[in-house]
Amino acid sequence: MIYLLLLLQQLIASGTHIVAKTLTAEIPAPVALFYRALLVSTLYSIVLLFKRDIFKKVEPKDWLRFILIGLLNIPINQFLFLSSLELTEAPNVAFAYSLVPAFVLIISVSFFKEKTTKLKLLGIAIAVTGTVLLLLNKGFDINNLSTKGDILALIASLSWAFYTILGKQLAEKYGAIFTTGIAMIFGLILYLPVFHFHPVEYSLSDISAKNWWQIFYIGAITSGVGYTLWYYALQKIEASKVSVFNNIQPVLTTILAYFILDNAINANFVVAGVLIIAGVVITQRG
Repeated sequence: MIYLLLLLQQLIASGTHIVAKTLTAEIPAPVALFYRALLVSTLYSIVLLFKRDIFKKVEPKDWLRFILIGLLNIPINQFLFLSSLELTEAPNVAFAYSLVPAFVLIISVSFFKEKTTKLKLLGIAIAVTGTVLLLLNKGFDINNLSTKGDILALIASLSWAFYTILGKQLAEKYGAIFTTGIAMIFGLILYLPVFHFHPVEYSLSDISAKNWWQIFYIGAITSGVGYTLWYYALQKIEASKVSVFNNIQPVLTTILAYFILDNAINANFVVAGVLIIAGVVITQRG
């Protein structure tokens, strides 16, 4: 059942790349994120009214960790995710997120003294090679918007790995819904200064009915359902086994982008994708 729920979560996430790509083509990313965060935080605030008893059980030291995962969640991960989609293609962003398992391993070894093996190191090397090839797919130029988008996606992927590791213990102690809800609320609060000092010109009249449905999807469905499923799975199984499901995203996203966005698929892109996925799988088997 856990694995079926993770498959559902990955389907939601893959759809998010497509929906967010079309949304950020019409609405600036900071604006889209503000309404996304406002929507999901409002929904979670209502849900948490029925879980008031859990607040009394939260240890004082854990509030700092809640604030930290809130910071990682919206001001960093979601902001960079939507910003990257303004600049690069949806499958590229999905491939960046397929590196999450490798990032999780690196963080676990570096900060939590998890033991590693030569096979895991080999897998990381192969995955990184695939990422470099992906960045070179259109010619690596730091001034190129697509390259900037790919780099932002990689940083967003790294922040999601930290969000996964730091939130796992909280989800195990307080439950997936409570942990995700508090992270969303703190994330919105911490994002407000970013939104304020990142001014963009827009009017509510510029947001179409289609855009509102897209915001509803990336807010209520992705951040609401998808994020809760992610932390629910982390309650049950190891972080590395959960994060490896991110390998499915590039495949699903590329297929969706091909049919919906008419994205071309070339040989370099395929080779890069195979290397990234193979590297991550080898890492997990190690």
